[in-house]
Amino acid sequence: MYAPWQSTPKLAITIDPDVHKEVLAAAARDRVSVSAWMTSAAREALRRRAGLSAVAQWEKEHGAFTAEEMNEARRNVRAQLRATRTVRRPA
Repeated sequence: MYAPWQSTPKLAITIDPDVHKEVLAAAARDRVSVSAWMTSAAREALRRRAGLSAVAQWEKEHGAFTAEEMNEARRNVRAQLRATRTVRRPA
């Protein structure tokens, strides 16, 4: 987040036409601006990258996760996704 008195940086990007259409549609579905949608997508990608980096660092120090540990992690992620999933209703 930024404070109201801070200026927000502008970023000019070029994306494939099919991605452009999907981004516009996704932002419209979520009822947010394209800038807000792209910021959210970038935050999610950065969190994912940081998480993968943390896992790689842990495995470097402690060894690779076992198959059972990976299966348990998948079950936990699925359960969390089910718990946080919301149903969108048309306005």
